[in-house]
Amino acid sequence: MKNLEELKKIRERVKRDLELRTGKHRIKIVVCLGTCGIAAGARESMNTLIDLIAKSGRSDIIVTTSGCAGFCEQEPMIQVYVEEQEPVVYGKVDTKAAEEIFEKHILNHQIVEKYLFTKGK
Repeated sequence: MKNLEELKKIRERVKRDLELRTGKHRIKIVVCLGTCGIAAGARESMNTLIDLIAKSGRSDIIVTTSGCAGFCEQEPMIQVYVEEQEPVVYGKVDTKAAEEIFEKHILNHQIVEKYLFTKGK
């Protein structure tokens, strides 16, 4: 750290990152980060989603993580929770799928059938 301005920039970046995980939200995306998910590329999918949220300028979307969902063959898996809608679980969500799900489901409320694992509770 070289000066006070650099410290302020670090503080703002950490604050934004924390808000992506715990802030007020209308949409919550849960990325399954068990060992099977990590091995299948879930961390990259999560980073893609975080980048897309930041680029969108939306402050009502958060990303959190969970452990293994128990369906290893479907990894990487994400769960999407939108207020007043049934939860949706997507499987085989690589970075390309994450981009498509973000664009269609998160931003435009259209379920992406080709990655759909389950809908509802």
